[in-house]
Amino acid sequence: MRRRRRPSTHAEPHLMAHLRTTVWGPAEFVGLPPARLLGEGILAGSLCTAGIVGTPVLGAWTGRPSLADGVAGPVCAAALALYLSCIGAGRALIAVTALLGVCLVLHAPQAAAGAVLAERGRVQYVVVTSVDDGRAAGGRHTRYLCSVTDRGGVPLTIRIWRGCGQATRPGDALAVVYDPEGRVPPRGVRRKGPDRCATWHRGSRPSSPRP
Repeated sequence: MRRRRRPSTHAEPHLMAHLRTTVWGPAEFVGLPPARLLGEGILAGSLCTAGIVGTPVLGAWTGRPSLADGVAGPVCAAALALYLSCIGAGRALIAVTALLGVCLVLHAPQAAAGAVLAERGRVQYVVVTSVDDGRAAGGRHTRYLCSVTDRGGVPLTIRIWRGCGQATRPGDALAVVYDPEGRVPPRGVRRKGPDRCATWHRGSRPSSPRP
């Protein structure tokens, strides 16, 4: 009867060393990293961040939807992950970098629109006509939505959630921050159909709230 061989204990240290090298890569050392490696990492991260964040900002500022939607962000994040893989970076570093890149890609378009509105946005006051408590079919509350008209009484095909709450009543005036050039959608609104707020995008002057 043949005896089953026990695995050699000498192979275990080599296996653990291989796993550590695979997971951590060049990051597995003691002390400060080499200046060249540190410089390459900072340069690659800065270029990737500039591509992910700068592209939506440029698209929102110039009115190019293909750039404002952040379509270049995933390409930049994938390129950085591929670069790290090519230089032999550890799997842990690649995974963390990819995760941070995805988070940045998801938030970049909204942040870009907010930056454009903060720079050149104007305020337009609208009048509330009705308030929807936003309850779904199952009775779950989502968010309050206010149907509004402009100062001339013309209904607008948007509903506002920013500033619309339980205490809001018909006749109240709400402020909407909008882009006078029409390249960025107004802040805090939900559209119901084609944009009938084109007067906001033609350099109209902000109105004052009702006394």
